Amino acid sequence: MLMSRRSFLSSGSAAAALLVTGVGRAASLGLPIGLQLYSVRTLLPKDYAGTLKQIAALGYKEVEAAGFFNLPVEQVKAATKAAGLRCVSAHYPLALLKQHLDEILPFCKSLGVGYVVCSSPMHQKEGAGKRPLTLDEWHWNADQFNQIAGQVQAAGMRFAYHNHYEEFGAIDGILPFDELLKHTDPAKVSFELDCGWVVVGSQDPVKYLKQYPTRIVMLHVKDFKDNKPPSVELGTGSIDYTPIFAAAAAGGHIRHAFVEQEEFQGPIMEALAVDAKYMNKMRA
Repeated sequence: MLMSRRSFLSSGSAAAALLVTGVGRAASLGLPIGLQLYSVRTLLPKDYAGTLKQIAALGYKEVEAAGFFNLPVEQVKAATKAAGLRCVSAHYPLALLKQHLDEILPFCKSLGVGYVVCSSPMHQKEGAGKRPLTLDEWHWNADQFNQIAGQVQAAGMRFAYHNHYEEFGAIDGILPFDELLKHTDPAKVSFELDCGWVVVGSQDPVKYLKQYPTRIVMLHVKDFKDNKPPSVELGTGSIDYTPIFAAAAAGGHIRHAFVEQEEFQGPIMEALAVDAKYMNKMRA
């Protein structure tokens, strides 16, 4: 699960940084347009502050971190503020949360992060390789989320889990994502629904948004052609976000919506400009 999302791809130019301007609103959700910074993972290590400024020039107002590249929190805060952005959420794999939560929580709190998000689960025992998680392991992960969420909550932030497509591969007729919802504490564990991966997993984001309106508090917005990777610019693939955003707005509990494009066929900033333009067009 981690490898596909963490595979590094070649970066592109930022020639289109001014193609889209102005503050965007995510459809009828009334939310500033956000960007998951995994989208610019190849650019941030080279010029963290400059990359954030280019993102802001495209109309993005909020960001969600996917690593801080060993930068001290004060440098991250300064770069984010200088760009006019707000870092409202941060991703960490479960293994890192279990090992370094005591360091992660004060870092995120100082940065002003509202949500600490588990970006991927883990096997219960080491040496399991890349085999799919068993149903018992998904239940074990749910227990870990409950425990970590309590600590995150005590630190004044919220905990959420971000899905990929593996959560929708049935095990004996049971979807792991449904089990995570069932076995986590609604008072502590929220969910960030990656709509694109839900579709790749042959499920319907609208169904989950309607069925669990209070559990799902954030969205990842990405597109695929024929509902298969690699990801493409929003509006150029197969996913229609009109009903998805309508269901999210009706639920009334979505706090943030982040564009995430994981692969690029051309310059990264040009693609992110297309994504921002799509989000602007979707606003009510």
